[in-house]
Amino acid sequence: MRSFSKFILNLFGWKVTGETNLPNKSVICVAPHTSNWDLILGLLVYKSMGRTASFLIKKEWFFFPMNLLFKSLGGIPVDRSKKTSLTEQLAEVYAEKDEFQLAITPEATRKLNTEWKKGFYFIAQAANVPIVVAALDYGLKEAQFKKVFIPTGDVDADIEQIKSYYKGVTAKHPALFSL
Repeated sequence: MRSFSKFILNLFGWKVTGETNLPNKSVICVAPHTSNWDLILGLLVYKSMGRTASFLIKKEWFFFPMNLLFKSLGGIPVDRSKKTSLTEQLAEVYAEKDEFQLAITPEATRKLNTEWKKGFYFIAQAANVPIVVAALDYGLKEAQFKKVFIPTGDVDADIEQIKSYYKGVTAKHPALFSL
């Protein structure tokens, strides 16, 4: 799958740049997220690196046969109607595994969202893992691994710092991306 993913990325002119020596456990903050293509592109990028990452997806997408596809790709269904702590559940997954990367889009939607969700940060903090800052820059056709960020506990300051790494990044649909 690694060679095939590299081939597809090369075919479409995409390359992977930045810090690719990534930790075995991390939350991958992926932005901008303005298109369904972001998931496909992200999966190809990570597979081309010989790695596997899980991702959260609405439980409504887990119907037959889509559930088989999403599960095989690393999808984790999320039931937003339940009031259980997804953060704590995921922290337990990190504790149980030697290797686990979870890709999360902080915008939490493909629509314009000026207020990023902080769940990715709280998951990393609860699991005591770093945040990998990753950007999909459609203008440069680059999947950029910008930083391995260690949360300090100052949520607002850390989120602003993380957002700063996305300045100048071009989304698939630029009008739908806001910092």
